[in-house]
Amino acid sequence: MKVNYNFKTKPYKHQITALERCTGKTSFGFFMEMGTGKSKVLLDDIARLYTEDQIDFALIIAPKGVYRNWTEIEIPTHFWDTIPTYLSSWQVPMSNARRQEIRRMINATGKMKIFVINVEAFSTIKGREAGAFFGTNFGEKGLIAVDESTAIKNHKAKRTKALIKLSRLFKYKRILTGSPVTNTPMDLYSQCEFLGENMLGFSSYYAFQARYAVLQNIKMGLKSFQKIVGFRYLDELTRKLDEFSYRVLKQDCLDLPEKTFISRRIEMSKGQSDMYKKIQKQAMIMFDNGELVTAPAVITQMLRLQQILSGYLNTDDGELIEFPTQRLDALLDICDETSGKMIIWSRFRYDIINITKQLNKTFGEGTADSFFGDTTEDKRQEVIRDFQSPTSDLRFFVGNPATAGRGLTLTEAKTVVYYTNDFNLDTRSQSEDRCHRIGQKNSVTYIDLICEKTIDEKIVEALRGKINISAQVLGENARKWLEINKT
Repeated sequence: MKVNYNFKTKPYKHQITALERCTGKTSFGFFMEMGTGKSKVLLDDIARLYTEDQIDFALIIAPKGVYRNWTEIEIPTHFWDTIPTYLSSWQVPMSNARRQEIRRMINATGKMKIFVINVEAFSTIKGREAGAFFGTNFGEKGLIAVDESTAIKNHKAKRTKALIKLSRLFKYKRILTGSPVTNTPMDLYSQCEFLGENMLGFSSYYAFQARYAVLQNIKMGLKSFQKIVGFRYLDELTRKLDEFSYRVLKQDCLDLPEKTFISRRIEMSKGQSDMYKKIQKQAMIMFDNGELVTAPAVITQMLRLQQILSGYLNTDDGELIEFPTQRLDALLDICDETSGKMIIWSRFRYDIINITKQLNKTFGEGTADSFFGDTTEDKRQEVIRDFQSPTSDLRFFVGNPATAGRGLTLTEAKTVVYYTNDFNLDTRSQSEDRCHRIGQKNSVTYIDLICEKTIDEKIVEALRGKINISAQVLGENARKWLEINKT
């Protein structure tokens, strides 16, 4: 079935294909790699369904760090001007003005009503109540969509259960993600259940797991647990997904410039080296005593080693110990050597604050700004707007990849520095593609700061090799992450 509409923004061929594939389907997944324009596809889909008198309400659910992008960037840019629209969004705390705005939207007739809410809200009673209200009153002629649907991959999570229950109230259901599988194929179950009961043909997660996962009993001391050691029948699973989803990669549809990866190597100061070895030795003793038996416990020790490499350590007593470090000097050198706008990623709040301060001091006030958990929603939008403006003084975007690494368009940057890396492969991939997406005209250079013969080397090697670190730190394998790198 051909799609033939007057789009507000011209679609790419693969975007038209996505619309053709979902035509006539009440449930559909847009599994479109970051940067291929899946947000536009959803908005065109909503517009089409409205013109066909199928829907008059849409509930768009997105991660906290990006949901306002829908109201302030994506919808104004792509949603059809020919459609009368009433747009509103979630706010905490809810102001009187916003309450009145929502009431006007609810009572509006003859308009397409769109409400945007962050996925984290569904971990709260008020968020779930709001969702239930919209579903009960507008669901029969409504669409519900989850942007970055891996946020509901955990079948045990309260918000996942809440959203699956909520989806049953809506006629049309959509999910969007560039990486439907971030850890294992088991990630797919809850996302597909959101689209419909028994969407994959299984009545429970455990029935799904029994079909596609290979399980093995693992013993660690007196404890034992089942570990997924492999997968099977994945061709069958892919065929099932193809019936209600569309998958596209950037390499298949866009003429984007190449990514270039380089490393900037630094050495530890004596203070760093001494503390690094001390913490490393303590971790190995804990491991040998059987105290580090879970991935979170091992990762906690890895995080402490990472902190030391950044030049500080938060002790168990709440004390902050700081060390001389070459890391910040290396970053400032890179900034000196590089022209144009730059993204700097770090997982630690301490780093983000310190880097932003030093960049403003070195390159001039207003040249750097931050985007992390403490940044207000209004400030986040201001930072994005200024960074994307070619005439703005804001040159350096300093952010936490777990907070700012999804859904944002930062195509003014052509250099990305990883001051410290997150262990999650999906977080790394997502953050890489904030600037490597539609609209990018320059080649993009990615620079990892690596302290030699430390955990830095192992982390970067794993992430560039597309290995999810958290899945690699169980059992004896954990020892390799805590030992001194002898290369």
